[in-house]
This record gives sequence, C-alpha cells and structure tokens, in this order.
Amino acid sequence: MNIKESETVETKKSVAQLKDSLKSISAILNKHQKGSLYFGIGPDGKPVKNIFSEKTLRDISQAISSTIEPKIYPSITTVKYKNVDVIKVFFEGIQIPYSAEGRYYIRVADEDKQMSAEELKKIILNSKDQRWDSTFHPSASLKDIDSQKVKAFCKITSIKFSNIPDILETLNLYKNKRLLNSAIILFAKNPMKFFANSFLTCAVFASGTTSTIIDQKKFEGDLFFLIEEAEKYILQNIHIGMTLDGLYRNDVPELNREALREAIINAFLHRNYYDPDFVSVSIFRDRVEIKNPGNLFGGLTIIDITSRYISKRRNEVIADIFNRAHLGERKGRGIALILEKEPDTKFEQLAGIFITTFKRKADLIPQKHGGLSGGIKKVYEYIENNPGHNTKGISIAVSEPFKTVEKWIIKLRRNDLIEFKGSKKTGGYFLKII
Repeated sequence: MNIKESETVETKKSVAQLKDSLKSISAILNKHQKGSLYFGIGPDGKPVKNIFSEKTLRDISQAISSTIEPKIYPSITTVKYKNVDVIKVFFEGIQIPYSAEGRYYIRVADEDKQMSAEELKKIILNSKDQRWDSTFHPSASLKDIDSQKVKAFCKITSIKFSNIPDILETLNLYKNKRLLNSAIILFAKNPMKFFANSFLTCAVFASGTTSTIIDQKKFEGDLFFLIEEAEKYILQNIHIGMTLDGLYRNDVPELNREALREAIINAFLHRNYYDPDFVSVSIFRDRVEIKNPGNLFGGLTIIDITSRYISKRRNEVIADIFNRAHLGERKGRGIALILEKEPDTKFEQLAGIFITTFKRKADLIPQKHGGLSGGIKKVYEYIENNPGHNTKGISIAVSEPFKTVEKWIIKLRRNDLIEFKGSKKTGGYFLKII
C-alpha cells in the first residue's frame, strides 16, 4: 500500500505541522465530505520516524475540536506503514461549509485553496436548509442495510417486498445509488458505526434528584428498536396497578401508555441529529423526564405547540417512515393527545434540549407482582415467603450479589411494595400492607 497526497488524502512529516494540516481538513470536507490525514509520511510518500504518545493523539483531537467548525469527531489511530508507526486521522462531515480558524478552504488536487467570497456563497446557498435526514451519507452502502429490518417494515406497512434497492427507493431513502442518513438510522445493521449519537440512555433515581442511581442502561440500535426499549424501560420502572370493574381487574400503568409512547416517538422524530447529544429517559420518584437534543424547529414556541397545536417537523423523511409504520399521531395532534391523556405534562426548552416531564401518580391499587420480573421478582417472592430477613440474608438466600440485591430492595421500597421493620441490627424486610 502506497499513501500519497490526493484530493482526499493529506500527509505531513510530523505533528509539528498540525496547524497547517487543519486547513486540509477544512478543504477536503468542503469538497468531498470525508478524507484522511497522516502524520509521519513525507510528500514523497515515504514514512518518517517520529515518537508518538497518547498525549500526541489527544493534542491532535483537541486541536481539531477547537479549530474546525462545525465540530467534527474524527477517528485518530496509530497504524503501521512500511513498518513505521504513523498517525491516521479519518474524518467526515456533511454540515458544509467547514472552516479552520474562521477561514474556509477547498481542495484542488492535493492543495488547499482559500475560498473566494463567491465560492463560499455558492456552497452556502446549495446547502441551505439541508435537512439531516434527507442528506446523503458519504460512505454508507447497501451492504450496511439489514435486510431483515426492511422485510419486517414491509410486513408492518403491507408493502410487497422485492429487493432492498427498490424498497428503499420507494421509501425515498435511496437515490442515485446513494443512501440517505435516514436510511441508516432506520435500517442499518449497526447505526452506531456511522452515527455515534444513535443510542438511548435510561436511568432510575431513588428520589427527585440525580444523587442516587438505582439503575442505568444504554441501548444501541435503530430508531424502531430504541423507541420500543424506551417504552419498555419506563413501564418496567413505574407503578403498574389495577382498576376494578365489578369482578374484573384491569392492569394499568400509573402514566397513560399512549401519552408516554407519543412523547418517546416525538423525542426521536424531532431531535436534532446534527447535535452529538442523545435521547435520554430519567425516572424520578415524582416524575418521568424524556429529553432530546434540539429546541422546537422553525421558530415554534411552547405556547404554539400547547395551545394552538402547531407542529413543524425537523425530519420529514423520518416522519414519513413513522407514519407508514403507524407510529405517532397525525401532524399537530401528538401534543394534544399527550395533554388529553396526561394533563399535568410539562414541556420545556433548556440549553438546546427539549424536555417532556410527566408527573407521577400514586393512586393506583398496586398489583402483587405488577411490573416485576427476573431477579427483582425473586427477591420480592423470597420476602413474601420469608419475611424479616435483612439484605445480607436475602442476598445469600437468592444467590445474588449483595450490591445487586441492595438496588432491587431500594426499587421495591420506592414502589411501596416492601418495608423495613425493627432495628438496623436485628430488623428485616416485610411486604407492605396497603
């Protein structure tokens, strides 16, 4: 393999030329939206011995982060080239134009040329209002698409499956033999390979603050998977109760399921995917918060969406796919549905984050095992059949680590299913009598 400078490759003898190399990153991004930069290779393509350390890699990362705008997140690694260690910086980005120290460059052959005002104006006009979900990805291909996901979508939407390219073209996700970002975030085998922010975090806290975490999980995958996991996580960690209708019992969560699902869908539909942040779910003792990066789109305000039910979609392509899959309400109807089902819901915008907050309720009749499964259910049933034991005794009896049992007990107490009786030394846990 020979590495030589080209329209997408830049080489530098050493990291001492870092400042000059930032111009090359800007120039290549503005021309091709992806490229590579090597430290330790001369202009003749021959390796030059250097001494690199972890600090060297950090210095490169910090220089790129503080200089290139909009921000990019390159891959920086040490690789062997003709038996010599060199540094490879792979970068990509679609938010053109990119600047280096406030100046804009364009790649011409293997040189970086500063853009004229007219060239910059042309690029800005061509990229104006370029939506993330309707932008072509610079490196993804059909081999990155999961055929089983596409087939499952076709089954749900009653579309006759033929082949991957035809289906994606029909869905406006594949044009001129190029995939849109939305195709990847919806149907890729591994969306995280292309978008580091395509994940979901969920957490349960012991009180109304984030001081004590009871449980925390991270989910990675396509949007359909993340939506389902967010809903399941909330339902598993709030009260599941019952209402009585004569002799019949109806199981109900303390928060309306339709409202929760609509808020979760909105978080993934309206989020700003250019932002490196991610969607998160936080379950507190008194509330459930769903957060997504990105303020309301198109200049809308909280009053607009809550009183006049006006909606503007940041991601129209994703919205169309969601509609086909029967996810979410009609345009402008989602907020109305949430407020109809959960009138105390609050919407906020803070530091570029949109927050939906549901007020929790405690007026349902708890089920005996409502919402419990796995190890936590085992602990509950042990306490039911063997009341009065402390955490250490329960841990030994159910063959689970002490710390794990301790977390489960905190959760059971928070849900008012068990209580501690007696002194700290001799007391133990009992089922809570309602």
